Amino acid sequence: MNARPPKKPRDPVDGVLLLDKPVGLSSNDALIRAKRVMNAKKAGHTGTLDPFATGLLPLCFGEATKFSQDLLEADKTYEATVHLGIMTSTGDTEGEAIETLPVDVTPACIEAALARFRGPILQVPPMYSALKRDGKAYYEYAREGIVLERAARPVTIHGLELIGYDAPMLRIRVTCSKGTYVRVLGEDIGAALGCGAHLNALRRIQVGALTAENMITLDALQAHGAPLSLLAPVDTLLSTFPPIALTPELARRFLNGQRLALGKEPGVAVPPEQGRVRVVCEGRLLGTANLQEYAVLAPERLIAAAQ
Repeated sequence: MNARPPKKPRDPVDGVLLLDKPVGLSSNDALIRAKRVMNAKKAGHTGTLDPFATGLLPLCFGEATKFSQDLLEADKTYEATVHLGIMTSTGDTEGEAIETLPVDVTPACIEAALARFRGPILQVPPMYSALKRDGKAYYEYAREGIVLERAARPVTIHGLELIGYDAPMLRIRVTCSKGTYVRVLGEDIGAALGCGAHLNALRRIQVGALTAENMITLDALQAHGAPLSLLAPVDTLLSTFPPIALTPELARRFLNGQRLALGKEPGVAVPPEQGRVRVVCEGRLLGTANLQEYAVLAPERLIAAAQ
């Protein structure tokens, strides 16, 4: 019996890949494929997209995974197509049609309905979601025909814009806080219009400060001769954090986990406001920190390769 050849060792790859997730693929499956192409030891994504959704899925490799939580908390922007008049069991195209109603709405009705959902709102999570009760995901209950009562949760719709309307298809652009279900938003807009709806298509175009401009598809990634060259640096995830540049001696102390009183250090520019910052030395990212009262810098997450 022939022995199986040894697996190729994985490489320590660091960086961020802006993947254009295709329809029909889960976020985890997309991650696995990209990780295989990169031959990376460690990778993670920054918040799932439903299989029927497409668009921006930032993938973090190596040291970048330490900062992926920040994108989970970030606002996100989507373009969605809402199919008016048909309600489905899942609120999107993956479910079965459960009710059909006539559609007779005007542009003025649509604008009035959209206005109801701008700003802070309460949203009831869908049964077909990964949220859990008693250790079991809601979608597992739903597949068994069980409907559970769900408490409404506060979310914020920062922007809700009508892109176009060609009956019965309503196209919108949504910028929302974390935890927002655009499927439910589509259903709720349909309910407000009196005709019901489900989400026909969903595409994510922005996560935090990351945009769809430099996305790459899986097919293009797999065909690329030098896929590692497509990775953005780790501090791409921290572009909105003000920087603090340390001297080599201060950097050494920072990487040892020491708190630094920067108000006493000449030549170190300190941002005027307290909060999270990215810390660099001679152009090299060291990690993140909290800038506290009296210009005290408290280390948060550190880059191992910098130590």
